[in-house]
Amino acid sequence: MAQFGKVQGGTMDLGNNERRMLRVMLSEPTHSWSLEQLLSATGWDDQVHVAGAGVGLEEAGLVEVLEERVNSVSLGGEGLLAASAGLLEARLWRWISEQQPDDRTMAALSSEFERHEAGPGVGLLKALGIRLEAGSMVAENEDSVTSAIEQRSAFIGSLVAGPVGQSELDSDMVSHFTSRKGLIVLEERVSRNWALTEVGSSVDVSTLKEVDLIGDVTPEMLQGEDWRDAIFKPFDVNAPAPTPSGGRPHPMQALIEMIRSVFLEMGFSEIEGDFVQSAGWNMDSLFIPQSHPARTMQDTFYLSEPEKVEVEQEYLDLWARVHEHGHDTGSRGWGVTFDQEEAKKALLRTHTTVNTVRHIAENPHEPCRVFGIGRVFRQESIDRTHLPEFYQIEGIIHESEANLPMLISTLKTFYSKMGFPDVRVRPAYFPYTEPSVEVDVMWRGKWLELGGSGIFRPEVTEPLGTEWPVCAWGLGLERLAMLILDLDDIRELYQPDLERLRRMPIL
Repeated sequence: MAQFGKVQGGTMDLGNNERRMLRVMLSEPTHSWSLEQLLSATGWDDQVHVAGAGVGLEEAGLVEVLEERVNSVSLGGEGLLAASAGLLEARLWRWISEQQPDDRTMAALSSEFERHEAGPGVGLLKALGIRLEAGSMVAENEDSVTSAIEQRSAFIGSLVAGPVGQSELDSDMVSHFTSRKGLIVLEERVSRNWALTEVGSSVDVSTLKEVDLIGDVTPEMLQGEDWRDAIFKPFDVNAPAPTPSGGRPHPMQALIEMIRSVFLEMGFSEIEGDFVQSAGWNMDSLFIPQSHPARTMQDTFYLSEPEKVEVEQEYLDLWARVHEHGHDTGSRGWGVTFDQEEAKKALLRTHTTVNTVRHIAENPHEPCRVFGIGRVFRQESIDRTHLPEFYQIEGIIHESEANLPMLISTLKTFYSKMGFPDVRVRPAYFPYTEPSVEVDVMWRGKWLELGGSGIFRPEVTEPLGTEWPVCAWGLGLERLAMLILDLDDIRELYQPDLERLRRMPIL
């Protein structure tokens, strides 16, 4: 907005609100105008008009804003109750004053007032000089007690109409009631006044007529000639403006959609499953021994409602034979008795692999390439890289010619499309795959592990009704998110910090 050296003609740059406020202030050029005075004189009912016009006039050098910080005192919630019903000590003293000396006992007072009032009230009265003698209340100077209570009541009454400047009040009373909870509230208020500068005082009032200012140029306006003589509202293109923050998907949801599109592009289909599973499908079907440490309460969330999930007897019998002696898979099994009741226990799934083995069981003779992205649950200690609830990227290739090179090629293609062209695999051990490999990607010059994979063992696939090899993988989503979004702490993904989420890259 233009600065005013010569005012004549410069007032054309003022908006109508600025013109009205300046015209009012010129009626008393030396006066310092308060908000209430300006609202009354301009006819506005919203202080926003005064604040906005004041900023414009101040930027133009016509008005200066004078600020004064004032501490005010107002009634709190308890103070409002005291203003209507009376202070606690006033009500107790009134009752005591109406009793005969022999009837001013603690027992009588306790029966007359609620317990939460009697105790604190007596404490207040003791501070005023009332003491207990043989269970009765005795005042050393009744006139002094009455005077002190009246002074306190008057103080509360003086605040009923609204906030009062702290400097106008008795400092001892303010100090006393500040120590009592909820009776008064101390606030710092900013008082603003507007005054004309020397340049503003020299403005010719006749140049401050309000005019029709055009803020938007419309096609209809340009079709005629009216725009040639119109007065347009000035805009300061250098003025600071808020950065618009429109809606956007949560970074985790955006990453999930990105992963989903990559697998779909590679020819895979998506499958889903329930969070609540039986221990049989979650662990026994994967040839995880029933004595494995991961199956204990310290690592798995078992449920009390439902406590059990029904499993088809056909699979319970098959898993029992596989675990005990290997059935006809060529394996020796684990050589221990299989507990079918243990297999029925309900739990929150610890991996999404349970979805893929169930898919194979339902489609044992149909080749497929499927993937899933879902939440899993484990009793992990929360830190910068671990959460008890997290996402897993699961997938399988189930067909007659599936093999390890096919698995490695698939994983390298996936990570390359996700922005990590350098991928390596290392030999590993998992109870349900053989061979097994761990997947690493190169990030900032270091190899980072992102998941496990391998070929399902015959002990897993053959009881499900298929003899085809199955390439399988389970990859961590949050750890991948940390790399893509450049995070140091996995918890940042789930904190409700909108500003931090807005600063994350748009995927």
